[in-house]
Amino acid sequence: MTRFLIVRLGALGDIVHAIPVAAALRRAFPASRIDWLVSSRHREILDLVPAIDRRLAIADWGNGSGASLLSAVRELRAAHYDAALDLQGLIKSALIARSSGAARVIGFASRYLREPLARLFYSEVHDPGGAGIYAPSETRHVVDINLGLLARLDVPAAPPEFSLDAPSSPAARLVLEQSGGRYALLNPCAAWSNKRWPAAKLAALARALKERQGLASVILWGRGERQLAETVVRGAAGAAIIAPETTIVDVVALARGAAVMVSGDTGPAHIGAAVGTPLVGIYGPTRPERNGPWLAEDETVSRASMCQCHHLRECRRGRMCLEEIEVDEVLAAVERRLHGAAAQIRPAEAEQGA
Repeated sequence: MTRFLIVRLGALGDIVHAIPVAAALRRAFPASRIDWLVSSRHREILDLVPAIDRRLAIADWGNGSGASLLSAVRELRAAHYDAALDLQGLIKSALIARSSGAARVIGFASRYLREPLARLFYSEVHDPGGAGIYAPSETRHVVDINLGLLARLDVPAAPPEFSLDAPSSPAARLVLEQSGGRYALLNPCAAWSNKRWPAAKLAALARALKERQGLASVILWGRGERQLAETVVRGAAGAAIIAPETTIVDVVALARGAAVMVSGDTGPAHIGAAVGTPLVGIYGPTRPERNGPWLAEDETVSRASMCQCHHLRECRRGRMCLEEIEVDEVLAAVERRLHGAAAQIRPAEAEQGA
């Protein structure tokens, strides 16, 4: 039996972007064992990925859950992997992949690594070509770049597959009841402050969606973000409700049930894209060509071409480029996406929903 180890510790969106690698390995090697090493705070999303056999979570700094790095390496070495794939591109992840004892340790060329010295720990390197993953001229999506690593294993190129289980979610059922069965999922939150479209504009979008589309909005939030979500709800003047406290399972279910999702470049947005939610992405410090939705029907509103802080967590200017994006521009994108989603419903499906 062929044994594979995927090393992608975080973050949430990056893990979602790596799921097609596990799915492609499963298609190419159906009898193989596929394990994934992940940070403990992001373990939950991998529990929904059926292509994976085993998930090994290592403890985050300040978080006691998960295995210690030393014990994790012991477990990895006992598995006798044929190949370890480092999709993180950090010295830490590359060192772990090497320490696993895998016969082959595969990673990207230096210009595609966040920390180029990670290259020293690989036995084999895949060079995607081009200027590099953070270069403005790089227009390929990170999902396609990740899948390119499998060329070292002679896995043929194929469209990305995002397979996520659909477990029951009480939070999603509650939202369906509160919203009347149809809702837009709006996400004002992001770990990077310069990825957040202003709360007042998102509230205005919620009011417009209620007035023009009869569509209630559900405001998503995560740990430490409730206050921001409540600000949007207050500004929406009855056109929006706040989502209940959610797990990753709930986010997946909420995204699956949404008529449309509006979000910046964050993990929940990539979950929405993975499950096929009609999506409108708002972009500035990251480029939609690299990090945006991958369905041709999805919409993006971007100021990446004018942004002066690409891939930086904070804006260098006094006014964020996302503040230049007006409500009417996003509303038009949402209405185009809603129209496209409605056009894709076959007559039989429409009759079932009637």
